[in-house]
Amino acid sequence: MKAVLFEQYGDMPTIKKVADPTPENHGVVLKVMATGVCRSDWHGWIGHDPDIPLPHVPGHELAGIVEAVGKDVKNWHIGDRLTVPFVGGCGHCPECDSGNQQVCDNQFQPGFTHWGSFAEYVGIHQADLNLVQLPNEMNFVTAASLGCRFITSYRGIVDQGKVSDGDWVAVHGCGGVGLSAIMISKAYGANVIAIDIDDQKLEFAKSIGADFGINAKIATNVPEAIFEITKRGAHISMDALGNPETCRNSIRSLAKRGKHIQVGLLVADQSTPNLPMDIVVANELEIIGSHGMAAHRYPEMLNMIASGKLEPEKLIGKEINLAQSIDALINMNKFQSNGVTVISDFQ
Repeated sequence: MKAVLFEQYGDMPTIKKVADPTPENHGVVLKVMATGVCRSDWHGWIGHDPDIPLPHVPGHELAGIVEAVGKDVKNWHIGDRLTVPFVGGCGHCPECDSGNQQVCDNQFQPGFTHWGSFAEYVGIHQADLNLVQLPNEMNFVTAASLGCRFITSYRGIVDQGKVSDGDWVAVHGCGGVGLSAIMISKAYGANVIAIDIDDQKLEFAKSIGADFGINAKIATNVPEAIFEITKRGAHISMDALGNPETCRNSIRSLAKRGKHIQVGLLVADQSTPNLPMDIVVANELEIIGSHGMAAHRYPEMLNMIASGKLEPEKLIGKEINLAQSIDALINMNKFQSNGVTVISDFQ
């Protein structure tokens, strides 16, 4: 098969012919029909996760068709149209037993723990537990865009943040995660403030549901600007970027007893930011991490998509081919594009 491969962290990836994957007894092989290009892929390529085996094929947001099935798989058959969360569970640890496969003790992640979906085929483990059947009306590009950013935001806002009608939600960073959080918050009846340093991204955020936009390059104090709009602060504030400044701004933006949701990755020398714990204590704030969403939680989200309450297809910025994915990957940290970039051509 053709795949995007890098030999060392930070080295220029190339397209190479590599062996096709074979299914684990408990897994399947998917023919990749679409896969997103995510900033997490950039983190992996640059070397922020030193446990990634080399050489490596990135890619973790995907949708495809079952090409081969392991002998122990019961639920899926060749030809099934499926997608998968970017974190999969093992099915036999305490976290999986409690339904929290997204923090499985023995989790697998295509594009991190093993070769990913910047390729014609990809292997998926523990298929009966981790795969999700696609509605017939959903195309592969939209389905691929769900696999990391949308589901992470959905669980972050709905399950972790427990958003309610009329809440104020502040979203720091209008990339794929942030835009997803904005759309989801609005669908649940929240008032939404988008924060970014790019006016074009802020306008796009307003087009998919944000009520207000704050340019953090212009605003001298982002938390004060949020308090000016909300009067008492945000009930939920999400750092969708992953930066010490956006993390601190998110916490300082909160109303008393508000929830800060951290989904943006803080890695390398940014992994331990100084946080305003004085107001966390004084205002009884909650700091909550959110890491993907288990396959069994997809139906509620898919029902909202089917009903038109959520429209993730609006977040697709552009479709590219496999050769173009190399440039998209290595430049992911420059935040040059609006919306989600999806590879949909593997020839």
